[in-house]
Amino acid sequence: MSMLCYCLSVGQKPGTIIFMQFILTILPYIQVVLSVLLIIAILLQTRGSSVGGAFGGSDMGTTFYTRRGAEKILFQATVVLAGLFVLSAFLTTLI
Repeated sequence: MSMLCYCLSVGQKPGTIIFMQFILTILPYIQVVLSVLLIIAILLQTRGSSVGGAFGGSDMGTTFYTRRGAEKILFQATVVLAGLFVLSAFLTTLI
């Protein structure tokens, strides 16, 4: 059954088909851009942690502090990018 017949049978407007096709066409590109930006944002947040910290070991020299300035903006941008990426991945599974 074609999309037009399906939309007309369930009572949707034909313009909805064009919008959905546009979303299906552009969504993979959006995901690629979001993933690259997310990788860049994560890599820019490097800290001076040792290899032991990466494998669950304790770093005795680490202290917790408040993020300020560019570090805070980068952290918030990473959270937003991660949320947008998860949203786009969820949207892909629904469509």
